[in-house]
Amino acid sequence: MSRFGLALVWLLHRLPFALLVWFGRALGLLLFVLAIERRRVVLTNLQLCFPHWGAAQRRRVARAHFQALGRSLLEHGILWWASRERVFDLVRVEGEAHFRAVEHGPVILLAPHFVGLDMGGIRFGAQWEGVSVYSQQKDPVFDDLLLRGRTRLGPAQLFSRQEGIRPVARAIKAGYPFYYLPDMDFGARDSIFVSFFETTAATITGLSRLARLTGARVVPLVTTQLPGTDGYVMQFYPAWDDFPSDDIVADTRRMNAFIEARILEMPEQYYWVHKRFKTRPAGEASVY
Repeated sequence: MSRFGLALVWLLHRLPFALLVWFGRALGLLLFVLAIERRRVVLTNLQLCFPHWGAAQRRRVARAHFQALGRSLLEHGILWWASRERVFDLVRVEGEAHFRAVEHGPVILLAPHFVGLDMGGIRFGAQWEGVSVYSQQKDPVFDDLLLRGRTRLGPAQLFSRQEGIRPVARAIKAGYPFYYLPDMDFGARDSIFVSFFETTAATITGLSRLARLTGARVVPLVTTQLPGTDGYVMQFYPAWDDFPSDDIVADTRRMNAFIEARILEMPEQYYWVHKRFKTRPAGEASVY
C-alpha cells in the first residue's frame, strides 16, 4: 500500500464508524470494478468451489466480497491508531469459555483467512499474550506499520515465516497461544492435496504436526464482520477432541471441513482474492 493510501486510512479512521463503513463498502465497489485481475481470481475460486452456482450468484458473492474487503481495509486504521477502548468496541468476544478451558496448557488457535482476521488477531493480543507468524512486506514502511499495529496493544511475539517453525514450537510449549493461519497456498513443500469444496487444494499439514509436536489443543477462532455498524465478533469454538489422529491426511481434511462450514455461513467474507489453488497436482494446468 502506498504512503498516500496509508495516510488516507489514518485520516478516515477518525470518522464516525457508520461513515467509515460507508466509505469502506464504496471502496470495495471501486476495487470490484478496477481490480480486474483480482476479480478474475475471486470468480475463478468461486467457480472451482461452487460449480453448481450460476454465474450471477458467483458475481453477487464476488461483489459482496470486495465490499467486505474494502471495509476491512479502512477499518484497519482503528486497529493501527485508535484507542484501546475503540478497538474493544470494534471487536467483541464470544465463546471465551472454550479458550479458558484449555488456556493453561499449550494451545493452537486455528484462525482461517476471513476478512476479519487481523481484527481478531489484534483483539486477542490486546487481552492475552500470544504468538503468531507474519510475512515480511516489500515496502519497509508498511512492514513496520504491520508489526507495530499487531503488537501495540499487547506483548505479542511475532516471528517471520523465514524463521521456520522451531521458535513457534518453543513458544507454544512455553504456554503462549499460537494464532495460526494455515489455509493459504504456500506451495508444494509440506503440503498435501486434500479436498476443499468441489476441488482439491494444496494444504499444509502444519496444524496436525504442530499439535503432535507440542501437545497443544486446537481451538478454532473465527472473526466475523457484522452488518451495519456492529463491527466484528471474535468467536472461540470448542477445543477439538481426538486431534491429532494417526492419519495426517484425515487431520488436514478435518481442518478444511471446518473452514468450509464457516464459509457457507458467510461466503462473501472468505479471502477469495488469494490464489488458493495456484499449486496443482502434477500434470494439471494452472487454473489462473
